[in-house]
Amino acid sequence: MDEVYNKPVKTVALIGKPRSHDIVEPINAIAACLREKGVRVLIESGTAALLDDMSDHADTVADYAVLGAQADVAIVVGGDGTMLDAARRLGTHGVPLVGVNVGRVGFMTDLSRSEIRAGIEELLAGKLLVERRFLLDVTIIRDGEDVCNALAFNDVVVNKGEIGRMIELEVRVDDEFLYVLRADGMIVSTPTGSTAYALSANGPILHPAVPGIAIVPLCPHALSNRPITIPDSSVVELLLLPPHDARVHFDGQGMFDTRAGDCVRVARAPHTVTLLHPQGYSYFAMLREKLHWSSTPRGS
Repeated sequence: MDEVYNKPVKTVALIGKPRSHDIVEPINAIAACLREKGVRVLIESGTAALLDDMSDHADTVADYAVLGAQADVAIVVGGDGTMLDAARRLGTHGVPLVGVNVGRVGFMTDLSRSEIRAGIEELLAGKLLVERRFLLDVTIIRDGEDVCNALAFNDVVVNKGEIGRMIELEVRVDDEFLYVLRADGMIVSTPTGSTAYALSANGPILHPAVPGIAIVPLCPHALSNRPITIPDSSVVELLLLPPHDARVHFDGQGMFDTRAGDCVRVARAPHTVTLLHPQGYSYFAMLREKLHWSSTPRGS
C-alpha cells in the first residue's frame, strides 16, 4: 500500500453514527479543526440533527446527493456499520472515506479520538495511504424481471427469515451448477466482509488485496458444504427452491423478502470504495488487535 492521497482537499463531508450522541463531540472537534485550516465542511443531515448547537454549522447541512457531488473526502465517525452505510451511499461517487472509531470493534475505522487532529494533518498534507476495495452488485430476479437492486460492501446474506426450518438453494457460479444447499442460508462476502458475519460462520479471512468472493454456507445440513473462494470476476446465482420463501440482507442494514423461485444474482460492482489510512497502517496489525491474536512474536 504505497499510494498516497495527495489530491487537494477543499471540501470535507462529516458523517456520524445515526442516533448516537457519542459522535457530537468528535464531529464538532473535527469541524472546528478543518475550518481553522480553511477547509469547507459539509455535515450529513442525519448527523446534523444530533448536534445540540447548530450556530457554528449554518449552511453546512447536506444530504448524501450533495455530499457525493461536492465533497473531496468524507470523514466517517462511528463504527463499521456507519462506514458500511457511507461506502454504499458514496462509493458510486468516488468519494474517499476516512474512519474515526467510536464503535466497538472498528475493522475499517482506523483513527481513535485522540488521533483526529494528527489524521487531519496527514490528510491535508497528502500523506494518507490509499486502499481500494470492491462492492457487490445484487439483483433479485422474479419471473424474469428485476424486482430489487442493491449494493453491499461486506456481504449479501440469504437466510430463512422468520421460518424455523432450513431453506434450499440451487447455487450456480458463472452459470455452472455447483450444488443444492440445504441450510439456514448462504453468505456471499467481499474480502472486507470476510471478517464480519462470514468469519463467525467459519469462512476464510481474505486480505483486501485478494481478488476473490467468499461463498459461505450457514449451518449446512451436509457438513461437506464448505466455504469456497471464487474469482471476483465470477457471478453467483442463488435460486430459492420451493416451497420456502427467504430473506436477503445487504450488509445487515437493508433487506428484501424473496419468494420461492426467485434468483439472487451477485457480482462485483463496477465501482470501488477508496479507504484512506494513516501512515504506518498495517492490515495484519489490525487483525492482531481486533481478533486478539498474540501481540508479540516469540523471542521478543
